[in-house]
Amino acid sequence: MFQCIERKVNELKTDVKNPSTEGMPICRLLIFAVRRSAFKTVTRMDHLKSDEQYMREAYREALLALGRDEVPVGAVIVSRGKIIARGHNLTETLNDATAHAEMQAFTSASNHTGGKYLNECTLYVTLEPCPMCAAASMWVQLGEIVYGASDPKRGYSTLNASLLHPKTKVRGGIMAEECGKLLSDFFKRKRL
Repeated sequence: MFQCIERKVNELKTDVKNPSTEGMPICRLLIFAVRRSAFKTVTRMDHLKSDEQYMREAYREALLALGRDEVPVGAVIVSRGKIIARGHNLTETLNDATAHAEMQAFTSASNHTGGKYLNECTLYVTLEPCPMCAAASMWVQLGEIVYGASDPKRGYSTLNASLLHPKTKVRGGIMAEECGKLLSDFFKRKRL
């Protein structure tokens, strides 16, 4: 193990691209090496794989909503590769029409970060946000929204994409089939 660390330190010392390591104490150089290799690992991660991983967590939240006989929508908020907030629909439980999964997650994430802006965060949600949640994402200045199933009847995109903050990136269709099936099965059961 120590040989591996020593080799890494020597690599960093001879790294031409990194003149800032010259004259650095060994302990600081070691910390630099660990941070640098961790950063490389994260940046090389397959983006789709991480999207699916986080969407699976949102899907788990949707299953919790389903267990409460709520519309099965779940959300997680990720910051720097870590889930910092979770939420699922609680509109029936709380008797509150605004208690959507995204709203629960925004509140939880803001409490976690200690601030009202989430511009460095990504929301993973199993269903395209409604106009209310999209507008709330603008107010929290969300960095990115990744959703599963589209909502052609009540999704924010049916009205206007300007509901979002201008810097918010949006991607959809991650696990769309699974997320959509969970919702359609729920509503089929309700109609019986």
